[in-house]
Amino acid sequence: MGTSGRVTLNDVAAASGVSRATVSFVLNDDPRQTISAATRDRVKQAARELGYVPHGVARALREGTSRVVVLNIDAGLEGAYSRSYVRGLDAELAAHDHVLLVRHGHHTPQSTRQVLDAIAPRAVIRFGETYLTGRELDDLGGGWRDGLAAHSALQLRHLVEHGHTHIAVALPDTESPLAAARSQFTGQAARNLDVATPGSFVTPLDRAACAEAVAAFLTGAPEVTAIAGFNDDVALRVLLALRDLNRRVPDEVAVIGFDDNGYGAYVTPSLTTVNVDAEAHGRLSARLALGLDTSGLRPPPARVVVRQSV
Repeated sequence: MGTSGRVTLNDVAAASGVSRATVSFVLNDDPRQTISAATRDRVKQAARELGYVPHGVARALREGTSRVVVLNIDAGLEGAYSRSYVRGLDAELAAHDHVLLVRHGHHTPQSTRQVLDAIAPRAVIRFGETYLTGRELDDLGGGWRDGLAAHSALQLRHLVEHGHTHIAVALPDTESPLAAARSQFTGQAARNLDVATPGSFVTPLDRAACAEAVAAFLTGAPEVTAIAGFNDDVALRVLLALRDLNRRVPDEVAVIGFDDNGYGAYVTPSLTTVNVDAEAHGRLSARLALGLDTSGLRPPPARVVVRQSV
């Protein structure tokens, strides 16, 4: 193999004992060539054993511009927002005759290179980039108009408007790429609202451990009267923990979620949360990736879904 480490047609030809041209004819299934079944099987077996991946750039040059757009979603970014974002992205790309490929989890440089070589995509989108930075939304610096910063502030402001000046943030027990950004934006929002900077604590998935974590935090910070969940999953854990601790919601402690996963309406008390129209963000990302006009596609404002927990 060459210095790049990528298996080439020459490698497959050497392993199968045929010419490079024959390998190309077989792997491209060229109907104009008469090649024996035994030779075809030998070439295909060699390609499989070597891990040959067709070079997408070459294919794109033959067939024209690739109509595949790749979306990379890092682990820890799952939720209602990501699902509706993908729905909007997929629909907008389909409307412009493009196909969406979603990659989820931890991406190594090698795996990313293999995907890019095989597909030669029209564009690669990093999920959350526009939402986190406010890029292309006339809102640089963390999305203070339509992005994560604005929505973190909306969550905090709803609690402050209901008389809470000492607030805590409940975090998940798994690593999230958004945790640091959320902490920064919530702290800045607290300063803007002239209330104490919220402290934070982790909510374990285990029910008993979560109750212990909530009890320990409130014992150490008895002035806290409201808890803002990192997302609805975390906020629902907190609601259950407070019930287990015989703490009344919202009379003693108010709770608000984030990302409106839909389950908050089915608990008692029902969960107040923040809803974001991520489908519009997905459509916006699609147009940006394709170099299309984005005018008239500003996402609607996020909103607080008012229920019983605040």
